Amino acid sequence: MLETGTKAPEFTLPDQNGVMHSLSDYRGKKVILYFYPKDNTSGCTKQACSFRDLYPLFNEKGAEVIGISKDTVKSHKKFEENHGLPFTILADPEKEVIQMYDVLKEKNMYGKKVLGVVRTTYLIDEEGMIVRALEKVKPAENAADMLKELG
Repeated sequence: MLETGTKAPEFTLPDQNGVMHSLSDYRGKKVILYFYPKDNTSGCTKQACSFRDLYPLFNEKGAEVIGISKDTVKSHKKFEENHGLPFTILADPEKEVIQMYDVLKEKNMYGKKVLGVVRTTYLIDEEGMIVRALEKVKPAENAADMLKELG
C-alpha cells in the first residue's frame, strides 16, 4: 500500500466503455480510487453497489469514484449493466496500475497461497496527493467510510 502524503502514481486505463482515463484528468477534484478483486462476485458487488447508492453524496462533496480491477472492459461493462453503476470502472488486465499502487499481494485462498488484489481504497486530493489509504476494507462499509473521510 502506498503511503499517505505521497503523490499518487499517474496512469491511463480504459473504462467499461473503452474510453481512456488518466488520473490527471481528475485534477481539481478529490478521487476515491478503489481496487477490488473481481467483477460480479459477492463482496465486490456489495462494495460497488454501496458506492453506487452513495454516489450522489460523493458528487456533492466534489469527489469522483473510480474502481479498478484486473477484469476486462467487457467484464466491466456487464458489471456496470447488471448493477446500474454510475461511476467509472477501469480495466487493468495487465495489472500494471494494480502493481504501481502496491495492492497485488500474497493471499490465502482455501489454504493455498495465491497472488491477488487486496481490497484497497485511496483518497486522492485535488493536487494528486494521497491523503488516506485503507487496506483490507470491508466491502459493505467502504463507501460510507470514505464519505466520512471527505467530511
